[in-house]
Amino acid sequence: MIVLPLAAALALTQVPSGVIDEGVLVVRRDSQQVARESFRLQQRRPGDPASGWLLTATARWPGPGSRTTVLTPVLELAGDSAPAALAYDVIADGRSERITGQPGPGRFTLRHLLPGVERARELPGGPRIVIADDSVYSLFLLVAWHAPRSPDSAPTRVTAILPRRASRATLTLTDLGIAATTVNRDPAMLRHILIAGGPMGPVHVWLDRDGRLMKVEMPDGGLRAERLPG
Repeated sequence: MIVLPLAAALALTQVPSGVIDEGVLVVRRDSQQVARESFRLQQRRPGDPASGWLLTATARWPGPGSRTTVLTPVLELAGDSAPAALAYDVIADGRSERITGQPGPGRFTLRHLLPGVERARELPGGPRIVIADDSVYSLFLLVAWHAPRSPDSAPTRVTAILPRRASRATLTLTDLGIAATTVNRDPAMLRHILIAGGPMGPVHVWLDRDGRLMKVEMPDGGLRAERLPG
């Protein structure tokens, strides 16, 4: 797999610290805020694009009473944009779980670690592996790296690993070009990428001219995540 054009473009827009994209997403269902996510994407070794990338995110989904689901994936990507390692902490329903992921020849191995319990599952790999989760929206930025170069290019397919489900899905990515939309009710012209397939249904990813993540929409769940300004 080659380094994708969008990944290369992001590397050129980085600041000296190696941070490529960083922000806060507010997740809403209709007009009601239901979650909040912060994320940072940076080079694994600042100043060395060949070292790959590191995405860290924290998504908080308040539940009934005082219970809040907290999802904190840390995903390392190699220089060719393939997943190199995953460490994913999940706090939900009063318990804590660690999920780790590691690629291997023709497979991707997930381990689920609970107090006193460990489960492992090997999933078949594919030509393009991505990590996805329907409740961590910044991961879709890395999925979007695999989109075709332009609306005139044929759609591309990727194999998505869904860590919390311990399953995989085939996703199809289509570049719909620059289109009008809104972010926090403000008009914007953004690159529109459609991700189809998988249990989350269609996912619409919107990027600015520098490849930064601005908005993610999941129509089947009535959810949208929009980047806060600043």
